[in-house]
Amino acid sequence: MLKITILSVGKIKEKYYQGIIDEYAKRLTPYVKLDFEVLKAEPFFDDSDKEGIKNKEGEKIVNFLEKNRWSKIFILDERGKEFTSHEFSKEIHDGTEPIVFVIGGSLGLSQNVLSYPGSKRMALSEMTFLHEMTQVILIEQIYRAVAIEKGKKYHY
Repeated sequence: MLKITILSVGKIKEKYYQGIIDEYAKRLTPYVKLDFEVLKAEPFFDDSDKEGIKNKEGEKIVNFLEKNRWSKIFILDERGKEFTSHEFSKEIHDGTEPIVFVIGGSLGLSQNVLSYPGSKRMALSEMTFLHEMTQVILIEQIYRAVAIEKGKKYHY
């Protein structure tokens, strides 16, 4: 069984996003051990210290990744590699190690996260999405990847 952790900065605030995430998490239950790790977003009030805040959030992410360094790590970044649904399915089903997906906060990811050793940068699109929408898109694509692997009638 796949073990997948979705690590994100900032909690889901909108109930409608959470409802979609919960539905796909439920659908994945027979096939994936899915965990959500949410790191508290650093508050900011103006643009004067965006890099400092990104770095503080980045330290929290790196600390988590260090504890999970034996995992296959995907850093979500619009400049990362894009996959077709079939390629993504092969990518997450290749190997037996746990998988961690990293979603940054509203300011993005610090350089120490983007260059974390052994990680792969992955793009859902060249566009930037709210981190809440990113979780929705990611979990749906994880479900689609599992459906492809299991031969379920979901991906046509």
